[in-house]
Amino acid sequence: MREKGASRRPSPNAPVLSAPPPFAEEDSLQELSELARGAGAIIEDSVVQNRERLDPATLVGRGKLEEIRGLLDATGADLLIFDADLTPTQQRNIERITQRRVVDRTQVILDIFARHARTREGQLQVELAQLTYLLPRLAGRGVQMSRLGGGIGTRGPGETQLEVDRRRIRRRITLLEESLDTVRRQRMQRRSRRSTVPIPTVAITGYTNAGKSTLFNRLAQAHVTASSQMFATLDPTLRLLELPSRRRVLLSDTVGFIRNLPHTLIKAFRATLEEVSEAALILVVSDCSSPSRAQQEEDVRKVLAEIGALDKPMLQVWNKVDLLAQRESLPPAEAAVPISALTGEGMEELLGAMDRHLKVDPVERVRLRFTQTQGRELSSVYEFGRVLRRDEIDGMIEVEAELPESLRSRLRAYMMEPSVP
Repeated sequence: MREKGASRRPSPNAPVLSAPPPFAEEDSLQELSELARGAGAIIEDSVVQNRERLDPATLVGRGKLEEIRGLLDATGADLLIFDADLTPTQQRNIERITQRRVVDRTQVILDIFARHARTREGQLQVELAQLTYLLPRLAGRGVQMSRLGGGIGTRGPGETQLEVDRRRIRRRITLLEESLDTVRRQRMQRRSRRSTVPIPTVAITGYTNAGKSTLFNRLAQAHVTASSQMFATLDPTLRLLELPSRRRVLLSDTVGFIRNLPHTLIKAFRATLEEVSEAALILVVSDCSSPSRAQQEEDVRKVLAEIGALDKPMLQVWNKVDLLAQRESLPPAEAAVPISALTGEGMEELLGAMDRHLKVDPVERVRLRFTQTQGRELSSVYEFGRVLRRDEIDGMIEVEAELPESLRSRLRAYMMEPSVP
């Protein structure tokens, strides 16, 4: 892989190597290739190594590494990407044998996150994840680790550069964690203020590149970045959305998930992911045209379980039905809502399903009676409810409407009867 720098090439080249994944080999390599391209690489070649047991020292075995080194020499690539999480020892051994810089899957994801972080909060979270990943990998990084002690007043073992670097990184990690705790408290305060007004949050989540931001833009008439690149959205975005029942919700677009999402990222992004775990309803968006859809949905559930969100009401959404040649594979309507966020197909059905699944501020049908002078109360019915019928009898205005609980409690004095079946 040739990296960007003095040569000013448009992008680097890299072969990718896949350890046995839970996905099919082709799907795993395709996903790693997309990640590598998102980090700015040009893929030169790929290699798959199948072993009964992974080598604890080199992951793939010394013989295979010699073969890979020959491939690197032939292609001129100067970076080797592994579709696995390498231990610090494995990474050093592989670099020594191949004479190339080596990165693993987690490093590629961290690099993409660093590219896409725009807000101060996102940048803090990415830096924390990077330093947490780097800390155990400092040892053996060259002559800069030589001892610094010596001379009058400094005799003895002294302090190594490695120890200085570790202490500096730990100090920086502590500062980042304190800053993110402040962000977390501020987010909790904003959420607490929102809870005084019954406006629930609906979080859009799912596998990366499933079309979450496109769906967010379609529903909320927003203009957040929607890209085919993985992890194009990192910073959460909130927009107000009105459902068919006239209930208002806050729609939240957050970072996408991926198989084996690094734990350091989940920990660093916990303030952001709380928008998902605290949501009243979670829309789990899947790419129904992907051959790995079932595995991707399972990986999303694993991350939701890790952040404590599995007990939340969920609505499965199958996106990109416009890419399906045949619709026979679509699920029954009660299992998932098929849509195309790009073309707008299925949006009405999705909004209706969101209304049915949202348990906060439930809607009921009621009958109310107002005098001609109670225009303010009548206007609130039209603004926040759905009027089904209106009659004027003996100078009184009678309406039949579907109202959320928050409005029914304020208009209880005007109800003719509690509810109509």
